[in-house]
Amino acid sequence: MQAYLDFEKPIADLESKIEELRHLSSEGEVNIADEVGKLQDKVQKQLTQTYAKLTPWQKAQVARHQNRPHAKAYIDGLITDFTPLAGDRAFADDNAIVGGMGRFQGQSVVVIGNEKGETTETRIKHNFGMAKPEGYRKAQRLMELADRFNLPLITLVDTPGAYPGIDAEARGQAEAIARSIETCIKIRVPFVSLIIGEGGSGGAIALAVADKVMMLEHSIYSVISPEGCASILWRDSDQASVAAEALRLTAQDLLKLGIIDQIISEPLGGAHRDPAATMKRVGDEISKILEDLSDQPGDALISRRREKFLSMGEKGLG
Repeated sequence: MQAYLDFEKPIADLESKIEELRHLSSEGEVNIADEVGKLQDKVQKQLTQTYAKLTPWQKAQVARHQNRPHAKAYIDGLITDFTPLAGDRAFADDNAIVGGMGRFQGQSVVVIGNEKGETTETRIKHNFGMAKPEGYRKAQRLMELADRFNLPLITLVDTPGAYPGIDAEARGQAEAIARSIETCIKIRVPFVSLIIGEGGSGGAIALAVADKVMMLEHSIYSVISPEGCASILWRDSDQASVAAEALRLTAQDLLKLGIIDQIISEPLGGAHRDPAATMKRVGDEISKILEDLSDQPGDALISRRREKFLSMGEKGLG
C-alpha cells in the first residue's frame, strides 16, 4: 500500500480517485479507461512539479519514507551468493549493521550497510539502523577482511546516527567510530559508498570514507539531524524545517560543496515508487566506478582517499 507524505496530498487524492474508478470498473458498472488515463497523466504532472521543487525538509522526509528500500533490499537486488557475517569477535553481533561476502555482477565483493528494518518488529531488531560500538567493530572486521582477500568494498549508508545510549557510550562509541573511519582510510582495495536514505553524523561517516561517495537524489547527509539541530539552536524541534535549510544536507548541496562525488537520479516520486529501477541505476553506477578503480594500486588508493578527505578540512578552515 502506497504511503503518502504531507506534501503529497494532491497526488494522494488523484491516485485515490483512480483506485475508486478501477473498483467500479472491476464490478462491471462503467468503462473508465479514458478517465483513468487522464487522471494518470495528472498524477505524472503533479509528481513532476512536486519533486522538481522539494525543499531540504521535504527531501529529508522522502529519505526517511517508510517504503524506501533499505540496505537488505539492495543486497538482495544486487548481490548474488551473499553470505552474511556476524559479530565483532569481542562483544556481540549488532543487527543495525549487516554485512558479508557475495558477488556483484560476477565479481566477489564485501558489502556492509546500515539496516533500519521494514516492519515494527524488524525495526526494533535492527534498532532503526542506529549502531552501537560492536556494530562499527563488526564493520571494521569486514573491511579488514576485504583488504586481506583483495575484494572491493561497497557500503550502503542509511542511519539517523550512531546509537546515543549510555550502554553504547560505556563501551566506547566514539572510539569505535573513529577506528572505523581509520580503517576506511587505510584499506588498499577499491571502496564505493552510497547514501541510500539518511546519512546521519559520525554514524554515517564511519562507513563512508570511500574512494567514491555517491548519494541517491533524494537522500540526505549531515552532521546532525534537522530535529537535533533545531533542539540545540532553538530548543524547539518544530524548527526542523529551518534547520534543514541551514544544514545544506541535500545531495545537490553536497555535490556543490565537494563532499560527495556523484548523485544517482531516482525514479519520479522517489526510490520507493520504483525500487527495481532504482536498483538498476545503482548497480550500473557502482559497476562503472569499480571498473575505473580496479587497476589502481593499493598505495595510490590510500593516498588519494586520504588527500580527498583531508582537503575537505582545509577548505572548511579557509
